[in-house]
Amino acid sequence: MFHQLPPLAERMRPTRLENYVGQSHLVGKDAVLRKAIESKQLPSLILWGPPGVGKTTLANIIAKSLDRPFYNLSAINSGVKEVREVIDKAASLRGSFLGKPILFIDEIHRFSKSQQDSLLGAVESGLLTLIGATTENPSFEVISALLSRCQVYILENLTEVELLSLLTKAMQKDEVLRTLKIEIIEHEALLRLSGGDARRLLNVFEIAINALGDGPFIITNETVLKHVQQNMALYDKAGEQHYDIISAFIKSIRGSDPNAAVYWLARMIEGGEDPKFIARRLLILASEDIGNANPNALLLANNCFQAVSVIGFPESRIILAQCVTYLASSAKSNASYEAINQAQDLVRKTGDLPVPLHLRNAPTKLMKDIGYGAEYLYAHAFEGNFAFQEFLPEAISGTKIYDPGNNTSENKLRDKLKSLWKDKYGY
Repeated sequence: MFHQLPPLAERMRPTRLENYVGQSHLVGKDAVLRKAIESKQLPSLILWGPPGVGKTTLANIIAKSLDRPFYNLSAINSGVKEVREVIDKAASLRGSFLGKPILFIDEIHRFSKSQQDSLLGAVESGLLTLIGATTENPSFEVISALLSRCQVYILENLTEVELLSLLTKAMQKDEVLRTLKIEIIEHEALLRLSGGDARRLLNVFEIAINALGDGPFIITNETVLKHVQQNMALYDKAGEQHYDIISAFIKSIRGSDPNAAVYWLARMIEGGEDPKFIARRLLILASEDIGNANPNALLLANNCFQAVSVIGFPESRIILAQCVTYLASSAKSNASYEAINQAQDLVRKTGDLPVPLHLRNAPTKLMKDIGYGAEYLYAHAFEGNFAFQEFLPEAISGTKIYDPGNNTSENKLRDKLKSLWKDKYGY
C-alpha cells in the first residue's frame, strides 16, 4: 500500500520546531540552541549524535526558521569542487536581502583535511553559516581550525516515551496510516529493532503494517518479528547496517570469539569502512572490556591506531586483524569502566565534597598557617613507598570504587591493595 509513496520516516519529517521530537536540552523552552534560532543569531555549528536522532531534520528546520538560502551537501559524494561552488554562490549573495546562506554538510567527519580546509575562509569571514552533522566525535574527525569556529551541540538518543510518541503521531497524521485502524498491543519488538533510531523505527513500523495486507492491523511483538526481520534489508541502508555490524564486532571481541570478531572485521573492510573508525573502537574496547586484566591490550590497540593512520588500506587490514584477534583472545575485565561510572555517580549524588586539609596545596603562608597540607604523609618517605592515610573526603571515607576483576592480573592487584589497606576498602 506504500509502494508509490516516500518512506513513512520521510513523510513524517517535521518542518517546524514545535513538531520536532526530542533534544529538549537543545531546543526546548529557553534551551541554548532554541534561543540562538529565535534570536536569529546562529553560529556555525556541528550536530553530533547517533543516527536517527534528528540531526538532518533539525538542520532543515533551522534553515526554514531563519528563512535563509540553504545548501545541502553530503560528505560521501561531495568534494572541494562542490564546496567551492557553494562558497561562490554565497559570495554572490553577500549584501542581498536573502541573508547569510546556510551550508549543511551531512557526515562531515568523512571530509578530508583538504575538503575541510576549503571551508575555513568562508566560515571565518562569516560568508556563510556552517551546520555539520556527524556520528563521530568531532574532536577526532574535524580539523581544529574549523572546530574552533563552530559550536558543538550533542544530540542524545530518543527516550522510549519520545519514540512511542512518534508512532502515535504517525497513526494520527500520516496520510495513509490515519485511514487505517491500527492497534499497537505490544511495542517492545518495534523499539528493539529500531535500536533507538527514529527513522528506523518508522520504517520498521511501515514494514509491519504493509506485511499485514488488508488487516486487521494489530501490532504485537510476534507480528513484528515474524514480518520485519526477514524484510529489514529493504530499509537497511549502509548507514544503519554500519552500526549493527560494529555492534556485532565489539560484542564478539568482548565475548572472546576471535573467529566471529575477524569475520565482522572482514565485513567492514569489504564494505569500505574507514580503518581509523575501526581502530578507534578497538582503543576504547581495550580499556572498557579488557583494562587491567591485560594492560598490554591498550598499548597494542594504540600502536594499531597509529599504524593504521599511517598505512591505510589494504595493508592495514593485517594490522587490524592482529589487534582484533589478540584483544578477542585476551583476558577480560570491565572493572575500570565500572569504577569511573560509579565514581561519577557518587560525585553527582554527593556534590562538591571538601578536599581534606592535608591533601590541599599550600602555596602561601596563610594557607600553611590554617592547616593546608599539614599532616600529609609523603609516600616515598616510607617503607614500601606507602603511608596509611585518608585520600577521600570524610563523608565517603572507605568507599570502594575500584573492584578488581577476577583474573590473574587483577587478582595480583587485589592482593596488593588488600596488603596495603587492610580492611579499609574490603578487598
